[in-house]
Amino acid sequence: MTWAIVLSLAIGTYALKSAGPILLSNRQLPPRAATVVSLVPVALLAALALVQTVQGSDGPVLDARVAALVSAFFALALRAPFAVVVLLAMATAAAIRIGF
Repeated sequence: MTWAIVLSLAIGTYALKSAGPILLSNRQLPPRAATVVSLVPVALLAALALVQTVQGSDGPVLDARVAALVSAFFALALRAPFAVVVLLAMATAAAIRIGF
């Protein structure tokens, strides 16, 4: 019984996901909608990173991870290379953890 439910949900999911491209394959999104759609993955990734950084078992936690995320943000704002961003965030978290 359980496998029948899982398979029927999987088929329904794939049917819904494929319906949009099949039905709307020859249409173009308006320019504004295309811009918004292209920014959605960036916003979702940023939200995921923030939630994973400050979420603790009992609620929000402000620790070395937050400082590392802030330092990485500023390094990215200054257009530093990715390796520099990672090393700076790592060094920031390590320094704060050693200091406390």
